[in-house]
Amino acid sequence: MERFVVTGGARLEGSVEVAGAKNSVLKLMAAALLAEGTTTITNCPEILDVPLMADVLRGLGCDVVLDGQVVTIDTPAELSWSADFPAVGRLRASVCVLGPLMGRCGRARVALPGGDAIGSRPLDMHQSGLRKLGAEMGIEHGQVVGRADRLRGAEIGLDFPSVGATENILTAAVLAEGITVIDNAAREPEIIDLVQMLQQMGAEISGAGTATITIQGVDRLQPTRHHTVGDRVVGGTWAYAAAITRGSVRVIGVDPVYMGAPLERLVQAGADVELDPENGITTVTMNGRPRAVDFITMPYPGFPTDLQPMALALAAVADGHSLITENVFEARFRFVDELIRMGADARTDGHHASIRGREQLSSAPVWSTDIRAGAGLVLAGLAAEGVTEVHEVGHIDRGYPHFVEDLQKLGGQIQRVTDEPAGTGVAAAPAFTS
Repeated sequence: MERFVVTGGARLEGSVEVAGAKNSVLKLMAAALLAEGTTTITNCPEILDVPLMADVLRGLGCDVVLDGQVVTIDTPAELSWSADFPAVGRLRASVCVLGPLMGRCGRARVALPGGDAIGSRPLDMHQSGLRKLGAEMGIEHGQVVGRADRLRGAEIGLDFPSVGATENILTAAVLAEGITVIDNAAREPEIIDLVQMLQQMGAEISGAGTATITIQGVDRLQPTRHHTVGDRVVGGTWAYAAAITRGSVRVIGVDPVYMGAPLERLVQAGADVELDPENGITTVTMNGRPRAVDFITMPYPGFPTDLQPMALALAAVADGHSLITENVFEARFRFVDELIRMGADARTDGHHASIRGREQLSSAPVWSTDIRAGAGLVLAGLAAEGVTEVHEVGHIDRGYPHFVEDLQKLGGQIQRVTDEPAGTGVAAAPAFTS
């Protein structure tokens, strides 16, 4: 058990480099299942979720080597099509092996995944899309099970532009017979990144980044080498850290275009934002207290739900009243209860959180319930008086490489502390699931 000890009052200043996107690299690793041979993925973030996904792939028969920011996956001619619970249960993103297994093997058995406690993420659209491709899908004994003699292209409309459903349908359809069209597809940069890798492998796909993606199935794909897109959520976290601490941070490694909605809100809040898209650089400077602004989370290109905790932390210290509306994951507002521990004037009502900003928060022991909530609590602690202890920080390590070290380089006062084993008098954290 580890916790972060955060001392408030420091103004973050300097540069921080952002590695590849967590929400992309795990899907790229799964896509390597589609081709026999050795696939190499570079610019891989050094986070806990990567070795977890490596374990999932090893369980399917792959040889996976992790070397810093490089992942090498050797995919055999004969894959196992059953992803067991011990590996899958720790990682929500592991469900993304479903599409590649159906495309390559015509069969899949994937344990219902684990992950963050941010609300329900049902697999209905994943299964419905695969059924339209000709698969028999169902839930048996806590596992998603799929069977198909031959997948065939189809017109598939999604009720919601689900990233996961788009990815699983896409990775199954690339080896299906005929043409598949996905309407109301997710438009996230991570979808574009996945499509670019699949195209390098020989897939015929058009429309990535739009609401309609068209796939012409091919007989086989080849392994490739691919550079992961920069993590816009990590980049956005550092941008909001600058605003919350009234500092100046230069974010390197993310195309500013992919952070459009979050940066627009920072400008409205009074930040000076300088963009250098050609070199993937964004500089955010906040001179003085931020102004209150409203936030509405939406699928890309809207404001991302993964940055909602950072928006709440900003609102908690802003001048005025903010209304935050969550349209993606209903349990994200568990974060508000932790902010209230720190003196935030906040209340929730269904999908809405109402916050009246205070000049300064107060330190308190708080618990992270997911990756982004943990990072948001650290940012709030940087804007609080005194010393804040953030517990359950393993969540943060799943999504932010070198989080403590990067904050320290920016001038943040934060330390990683190992708690004593249970039974030694240390208070236990609330029993959140993950």
